[in-house]
Amino acid sequence: MSAPLNAPLDQHWDVIVVGTGMGGGLLGRALAERGLSVLFVEKGLAGWRTEEAGLDAGIADPVARAIRGAWPEPLEVTQDGLPRTFFAPLGSGVGGSSVFYAATLERPEPRDLDDHPSGAWPVSHAAMRPWFERAEAMLAVEGEADPLSSTPVPTLRAPPPPGPADAAIMARLRANGMHPYRLHAGLRRLPGCAECLGRKCPRACKMDGRSAGVEPALATGRAGLLTGCEALRLVGTASRVTGIEARRGGEALTLRAPRIVLAAGALSTPRLLLASTGEAWPGGCGNGAGLVGCHLMLHLNETFAVWPGAGDHSPSKAVGLRDLMVVEGRRMGMVQAMGVDAREPEILHYMRERLAARPLGRTRLAREGARLPARIATGLLGTAKLFVGLLEDFPDAANRVTLDPARPSRIVATYAVPAELRARRALFRRAIGRAFRGLRPVFLHQAPEPNWGHACGTTRMGLDPATSVVDASCRVHGIENLWVADAGVFPTSMGVNPSLAIAANALRVADAIAREAGR
Repeated sequence: MSAPLNAPLDQHWDVIVVGTGMGGGLLGRALAERGLSVLFVEKGLAGWRTEEAGLDAGIADPVARAIRGAWPEPLEVTQDGLPRTFFAPLGSGVGGSSVFYAATLERPEPRDLDDHPSGAWPVSHAAMRPWFERAEAMLAVEGEADPLSSTPVPTLRAPPPPGPADAAIMARLRANGMHPYRLHAGLRRLPGCAECLGRKCPRACKMDGRSAGVEPALATGRAGLLTGCEALRLVGTASRVTGIEARRGGEALTLRAPRIVLAAGALSTPRLLLASTGEAWPGGCGNGAGLVGCHLMLHLNETFAVWPGAGDHSPSKAVGLRDLMVVEGRRMGMVQAMGVDAREPEILHYMRERLAARPLGRTRLAREGARLPARIATGLLGTAKLFVGLLEDFPDAANRVTLDPARPSRIVATYAVPAELRARRALFRRAIGRAFRGLRPVFLHQAPEPNWGHACGTTRMGLDPATSVVDASCRVHGIENLWVADAGVFPTSMGVNPSLAIAANALRVADAIAREAGR
């Protein structure tokens, strides 16, 4: 890397990017490659490039979590009227949450963006198509075209042959009238690639915000990285941000650049905006309409196990299908392999995550007591493969991220599963059961499971400042030099994983910024 990991603060920067995940990483790279100087500001630590770690909800110590690149503090959520405190699958380090993701990079369909019942995106799917293609090329996406899609994906690279279990699953699904295909994944498959899906990769095989964004940006010599630096609030005039007040190692800093991009994620970007109060912004920066933090959307995860009957003990991460995107005229979502086997360590981890959602479940006695049922479940599940259905969520202004002024670094949210989503969930589960008949599908939970790793919608994009936070170019309404480039800008949650859409939109925003800067 030709730029320092902790860049000099007295250097002039054309753009400051807060957050180094999929959005911030790729946007910063695109700007650096266009000739602008970029400073990445990351709350988490740099870590070692060769370290490998997963997200463990059982580790509660904030220092231990920060060292591993996980978000150090639990979320405080009022869910369906009941308080919950738990660790979400969020990263805090170079690459953000993306370094832990399973590399699934599915492209949204036109129905996800255009003519949506809850309001269309201000940018059409056709206008987004070249950015999807550019993101797929940068992220080295491999896989097969969806047989049900009429939109070509020319950038897809050929995947390796499926294993026996995946082949058996796909054959059974086709016999049931489904149209499975090889999932789209961002893997360069360098020699010795271990497919680090769902955990931090020690090499540059998996394409994420670090390997496809920050590291190439630093290699240009026009980018710097400031780690362990938490952005606390924005300061400025009514129409312009003049600085970012931050803290690094106990030291107060004010960072300045003519252009600021927030890419801290849909749960943290609104907190930063809400914390930025003053004479210029009485209710928070960009919050003139009172919508910052509102319209929080989360996919509901429908996790289930299947038994392919093939002697393949490797985790399945190759199978996806979109036959259930619409069922009986109602929006559902795609179904895909999780890339995790139903072995005892994974089952124990899953049980502890479920226990952690309850106060008594976080005690050492409860955590140790989960070992016996995990061992029993392992014997019952055997060589099962785990799948998940992603049920699309609709925006609701009452579901929102809020700010605790006494603890502004803590993520606080309110979320309720509405009756219409519960009804769609019941229909979705029945449809999954029919699609996977013959593979003995068994759902692993009964209560709704919001996916807090897929949060979006909290700084929604739109043409009208009265109903949105950012405009079609993702510039904050009324603030001439402030943009948002994470999933918070999504007006809809879509029926697929958000990562590719985050990357593509970030590249689109970078292009708008570069053009305005004359680059």
